[in-house]
Amino acid sequence: MTEPVVRIPDAKVALSTASVYPESTATAFEIAARLGYDGVEVMVWTDPVSQDIDALRRLSDYHQVPILAVHAPCLLITQRVWSTDPWVKLQRARTAAEKLGASTVVVHPPFRWQRSYARDFVRGIWRMADETDVRFAVENMYPWRYRDREMLAYAPDWDVTKDDYRHFTVDLSHTSTARTDALQMIDRMGDRLAHIHLADGNGSAKDEHLVPGRGKQPCAELLERLAVSGFDGHIVIEVNTRRAMSAAEREADLAEALAYTRLHLASPTGVPRP
Repeated sequence: MTEPVVRIPDAKVALSTASVYPESTATAFEIAARLGYDGVEVMVWTDPVSQDIDALRRLSDYHQVPILAVHAPCLLITQRVWSTDPWVKLQRARTAAEKLGASTVVVHPPFRWQRSYARDFVRGIWRMADETDVRFAVENMYPWRYRDREMLAYAPDWDVTKDDYRHFTVDLSHTSTARTDALQMIDRMGDRLAHIHLADGNGSAKDEHLVPGRGKQPCAELLERLAVSGFDGHIVIEVNTRRAMSAAEREADLAEALAYTRLHLASPTGVPRP
């Protein structure tokens, strides 16, 4: 009898703390430990614990769950978190990542109305990347839509592959909302693809962040490509569980997302084994 050899890449599968909202950052660590995630990505937002390096270190140590990435506070609701100066936010995110042992800072492109920040964003990200071993992985976004109208809310562009960055994050809920081809975007990113936000979507104007496999994005195909290529970045489950009717239902969704991811990362090589 021969069995197919299965190649499993070194990529770690992490849970975004945003995936447990409206529960707390602390709850995300508990769930990640219980379900067997390889680590967490901390979304820095209005929860005070997400902003506190010492509190995050205690959670990581207590649950034995490493912090693999820090998501800088780039959302509309976090405009005043860690300063109103976007460069200060990124400096603090880098410091947090360095102190917590995280390898990646995830950052969104600027909002279009942040004119000075947007003008210097590409050069500034390169400058910051040159000052640290932490990777600044710039994330693809999407046009904002209302009925038949489209607003370009991000600068230099929501499609970050149009600019020159050292590292990228691809978010499959965002490719869904942008109605762009996720696999073509990943091809454009090439070996600069460093970080994955795994979620799903059905092409709605809303950023859906569905559990992988519940929408129309090529989540399985992406994971299988990563397995074949030996991707060694991080794959972060970033899904919306706000509609969960109970803590048990939320945890079941996050367990399903982890199982789906690990299943599709196990790629047969096609080489028989005696």
